[in-house]
Amino acid sequence: MKKLVALMMALAMLLSVASVVAEDAITLKIAHIGPTTGAAALYGLATLHGAEVAAAEINEAGGKYKIELINEDDEHNVEKVINAYNAALDAGAQMILGTTTSKPCEAAGAQGYTDRVFFLTPSASSTAVIEDKDNVFQICFTDPNQGKASAQYIAEHKLGQKIAVIYNNADVYSTGIRDTFVPTAQELGLEIVSETTFTDETTDFTVQVADAQNAGAEIVFLPIYYTPASLILKTAADKAYKPIFFGVDGMDGILSVEGFDTSLAEGVMLLTPFVATSTDEKVVNFVTKYQAAYNEIPIQFAADAYDGIYILVAAAEKAGITSEMSAEEACDLLIAAIQEITVDGITGSMTWDETGAVTKTPMAATIVNGEYVFE
Repeated sequence: MKKLVALMMALAMLLSVASVVAEDAITLKIAHIGPTTGAAALYGLATLHGAEVAAAEINEAGGKYKIELINEDDEHNVEKVINAYNAALDAGAQMILGTTTSKPCEAAGAQGYTDRVFFLTPSASSTAVIEDKDNVFQICFTDPNQGKASAQYIAEHKLGQKIAVIYNNADVYSTGIRDTFVPTAQELGLEIVSETTFTDETTDFTVQVADAQNAGAEIVFLPIYYTPASLILKTAADKAYKPIFFGVDGMDGILSVEGFDTSLAEGVMLLTPFVATSTDEKVVNFVTKYQAAYNEIPIQFAADAYDGIYILVAAAEKAGITSEMSAEEACDLLIAAIQEITVDGITGSMTWDETGAVTKTPMAATIVNGEYVFE
């Protein structure tokens, strides 16, 4: 009986200590900003959900930090993103996980530079996002780095010699990747045999696909998002044209396009730091929790945002951020801290310098039987 009483007292003490730790936890108010409605909602919802999984893990652990996650919808709009940014600050945000897409991030980051608010974007990859702004850091590769790495991968793995490029000349993401891919490919001895463009309004890709096919392109490089890519794959199938299609991270999500025959994506390759089918323990843990919560497989954008929460916590710990600090008080401390840490996330081992660009190793995945598989 005495042993039972002693055990119960010890348990009560442990619970009491756990309660004190929870009560004394530092609350980090992190605002996710991204398009959770509208045409780019697939990306914004992915980053939001990835952030939610990470925040839930941290809060459930009951450790030093508690995450208060604020969400604001910018609708992938450069005007509405400022409203979302202001709303986040009004809600007490100390730092921003966002924005999800490049143009809104460029606008909000510039305002944050003036106000001294720290930004960590999971997926805005344009160099304009970080140019002349010491307060904005990236988790994803910059557009130029994606273009260069794609050309190097194609050359090193001898995937083909003749390459066609189809890109969106109205999109900074697409043109930014194209502008480094083409000269890098040529420097490596690859031949650009066809180069065609389209705009956001394009729905018929017959001309672009025919030009690539007539030029004898063995590889079609697609530095574009998943929706036009799905139309290009359908057009190529109708023409019985079967090159290697090689894309970048914006194509992650093509298997989720409504009404798209995913068998048309068989063999498609894309540069990405994350695939949900990985057997890595950390990835399996994330994918399992994500599927349980949202009944879908996470794409790279979700993984980037998941890592983003952990990066912000690591930087906040290094910087000594407290619950009471304002965004302005925390900004310069976080800028210094993120340049001193290394974070091993599910999208790779990451470091940053004063430019705001991330350093990590790109990998290529191939779609096999409706799943992404690392080479």
